[in-house]
Amino acid sequence: MSEEESDRYRAPALDKGLDILELLAAVDGGLTQAEIAKRLDRSPNEFYRMLDRLVKRGYVTRLDGDRFSLTLKLFGLAQLHAPVRRLVSFAVPLMRELAESSKQANQLVVFDRGNAVVIAQQEAPGYWGISIRVGSRISLFDTGSGHILLAFRSDRERERMVAENGSEASRMTPEFLNRLELIRSREYEMMPSAQTAGVINLSAPVIGADGMAIAALTIPYITLINTSAAPDISATIQLLGETTRKLSEMAGAGFNENGG
Repeated sequence: MSEEESDRYRAPALDKGLDILELLAAVDGGLTQAEIAKRLDRSPNEFYRMLDRLVKRGYVTRLDGDRFSLTLKLFGLAQLHAPVRRLVSFAVPLMRELAESSKQANQLVVFDRGNAVVIAQQEAPGYWGISIRVGSRISLFDTGSGHILLAFRSDRERERMVAENGSEASRMTPEFLNRLELIRSREYEMMPSAQTAGVINLSAPVIGADGMAIAALTIPYITLINTSAAPDISATIQLLGETTRKLSEMAGAGFNENGG
């Protein structure tokens, strides 16, 4: 296509928005409207409406009132397409094996636009088990999966995740941060379900090539009194850890190399 033909199909507003996104992706700590304009060699007034729309659509967030930074919305949108399908394809056979060996259900969860989202679910092999629908959006702060996704991310990514969550940002207390450090040190979370009495959520990270969690694998553990072969909670934690280590190896070798 010639330069003349290329100019004919230009969309200046779209170009301006993409310029902002690409610029913010390359900096730490965000930029003010004036700094964005200076770096893109434009007038600050040119970007007022575009920044306002990007904030309202969730692609950009305000920091300290006058600075703008990318959210994880683009990352979340990418996760819900081919990379997530590859992750699920790796995970499903291992999740099935885990359900058989633990006699418990399990689910795979990723972060998307302020919440943890279930992308795969494996039922328990027996009559009883706790399950959650694929596509369900669950809390970062009240679930084992959410704790794992926050604990195994960099400080900067964690700040963006919480900023996207918005209404629960005040819950990042020193006590909660200490909890995340404990989770990192022992490499799993164990906590009573905030939704269902008698259920203990056991969660562990699926680690990508960069050392950060790309997903959480969670068992909603219930004590099975009529299944003598069912592992106790300590043995179930071990089975969960073995499964996530296998999945992390597969994800690091295949998922991330293919753009996950």
